Amino acid sequence: MIIAVIGESCTGKSTLAEKLKADFNATVYTGKDYLRLAKSPAEAENVFKNMLQNSVKGENIIYVIAEKEHLKLLPEGCYKILVTAPLDVIKERFAARMHGNLPAPVAAMLEKNHGMFDNTLCDFHYENGDGYFELSEQIRSYI
Repeated sequence: MIIAVIGESCTGKSTLAEKLKADFNATVYTGKDYLRLAKSPAEAENVFKNMLQNSVKGENIIYVIAEKEHLKLLPEGCYKILVTAPLDVIKERFAARMHGNLPAPVAAMLEKNHGMFDNTLCDFHYENGDGYFELSEQIRSYI
């Protein structure tokens, strides 16, 4: 089974993925982690795509996606969770990552990218702060 956890930076994707990892006994890949699977980026991408395709009904994999370009790696039959948070929460968390300082260009980038996955068709929507237990149960019943 493949579960894609999709969303902007600082929405809670990694936290959600870690919880799902325990619940579904899954391996987690984030962003470009797949590059370690082969020597060249193109070869690594192909290896990863094949691994995901072969795992749709096999090994449990969670793929955390923060860049639209990575959506193309997802095979048919995977489950997609869109993770969102309000822009002010995203900015606050990003500032914390940068030791309390959020430079204006970074704030502008976050504003520009906010909502970039809103039109992505997903099986579930998890807004940061929603009850995790309910989502886990929804996924189990959906599967």
